[in-house]
Amino acid sequence: MAVRKLKPTTPGQRHKVIGTFEEITASVPEKSLVVGKKASGGRNNEGKMTMRYLGGGHKRKFRIIDFKRNKDGIPATVKSIEYDPNRSARIALLYYADGAKAYIVSPNGLQVGQTVISGAEAAPEIGNALPMANIPVGTVVHNIELRPGQGAKMVRSAGAFAQLTSREGDYVIIRMPSGETRKILAACKATIGSVGNSDHALEKSGKAGRSRWLGRRPHNRGVVMNPVDHPMGGGEGRSSGGHPRSRKGLYAKGLKTRAPKKHSSKYIIERRKK
Repeated sequence: MAVRKLKPTTPGQRHKVIGTFEEITASVPEKSLVVGKKASGGRNNEGKMTMRYLGGGHKRKFRIIDFKRNKDGIPATVKSIEYDPNRSARIALLYYADGAKAYIVSPNGLQVGQTVISGAEAAPEIGNALPMANIPVGTVVHNIELRPGQGAKMVRSAGAFAQLTSREGDYVIIRMPSGETRKILAACKATIGSVGNSDHALEKSGKAGRSRWLGRRPHNRGVVMNPVDHPMGGGEGRSSGGHPRSRKGLYAKGLKTRAPKKHSSKYIIERRKK
């Protein structure tokens, strides 16, 4: 995966940095794994706007991704690497030996024609999903479950990876992409390798219109509003307004919003770096 910077032939091209799409091998998704996706535009069932700055954007189809990887012991061949408009990572189409088809999040280094497998007996190789009890210490993983059989919940975006650092009884210790260190049950599955499309973070849209294509409407800051509209509004000229806070008055920087008695807090060994 690489990025390309365009020549400044127009104002919109001047700062544009986009992916090369060189790893993508199919342009049409597998029809049996696609469903329609309805956009709400930030409106509720009464048609009232409940989320600001959403709406418009290109129509998308939703690709059904297999985050559970529960077809244990059945080898699958990678048929194609595809673009997915619903996530930053690329997706890979698998053809299982029993005739089933599935999409997975494509790890870095996965090639068309490669064979992947899931289950406790699987080798710790790129694209294979196995319980963390069977993964060697020090291995880089992604698509991590929080509860056995629940399906992957963590480390799914482009370029992300976690590292299995040690074992402790029924648990393994994982270093998360944020820097947080936490315990997860060793029976939970994870996929070997890091998520592909790691250069996604280097991309620049180049113009406001690309945000509109993604369904993001213009976002105006609280500081430029009037006092009636926002706690940070008002003042003469370009005065910045007081303590950073939300429209409802909640502090936006430094206020701890995590529930003090949250169930999962006991599994966190070291909090993420500030």
